[in-house]
Amino acid sequence: MSEHPGPRTVSPVPLGAGGGDGDWLPVTAGESGAAVFRSADAARYAKCVPAADAVHLKAERDRVAWLGDQGVPGPRVLDWHSGSAGVCLVTSAVPGVPADQVSAADLRVAWERIADAVRRLHEVPVGECPFRRGLDVMVAVARDVVTREAVNPEFLPVEQQHTPATELLARLAPQVARRRDQEAADMVVCHGDLCLPNIILDPQTLNVSGFIDLGRLGLADRYADLSLLLANARETWPNEEQARAADVAFAERYGITLDHDRLRFYLHLDPLTWG
Repeated sequence: MSEHPGPRTVSPVPLGAGGGDGDWLPVTAGESGAAVFRSADAARYAKCVPAADAVHLKAERDRVAWLGDQGVPGPRVLDWHSGSAGVCLVTSAVPGVPADQVSAADLRVAWERIADAVRRLHEVPVGECPFRRGLDVMVAVARDVVTREAVNPEFLPVEQQHTPATELLARLAPQVARRRDQEAADMVVCHGDLCLPNIILDPQTLNVSGFIDLGRLGLADRYADLSLLLANARETWPNEEQARAADVAFAERYGITLDHDRLRFYLHLDPLTWG
């Protein structure tokens, strides 16, 4: 939760939740649909949803708690409030700035450190992870979103924004069996939404302070993460030449030879799963 706060408002959580009853600041950016607040001392975040969406926030709470136990830097669960109006998750803030808010020069300095942090996340033993976010889950979600005509065209690659979502999903279908085999042979603990806003950097050292927004964390093909990260970083790199050089540098540091067809598959599937 790295968004910018807006005007001061009343605390969204009960008195004492998360260690204090001070004012909270509404967060004005973000695409989750939840009501997100930051404490006035910037030490905590609160994410609140209606009762109908409680199961999703509970899943995020459980993922935040689990990942913290694995030694991967990120937020800590501080409080959980459930009532007839909805539920609210209070977590500690991860100090620093989102990686999409630094300059291209600073991102280049941080790039290998980001590769190291992603590799450490992906090296968490899969047998320890109780959460799944694999291909079959993603395809099922995509079918539901497409059927409901809920795909947000702004999430799609520019060249796909005027193509019917049913056609986009149909284009991916012939690859699913092969991608499922690849996933089975190369499954890791994935962040699930590994874009620069969800990677927090220390602004002084440019080291990775932690990962945030963990609601989609689970076992999946590592390319579900890598595709989003490399594509999102292109919005910071000043040109395609530097973007390709950054891809090569990331791959070398991470320790992988990039499969560009696999990257493309997950990059085209992910936008169909939001809606």
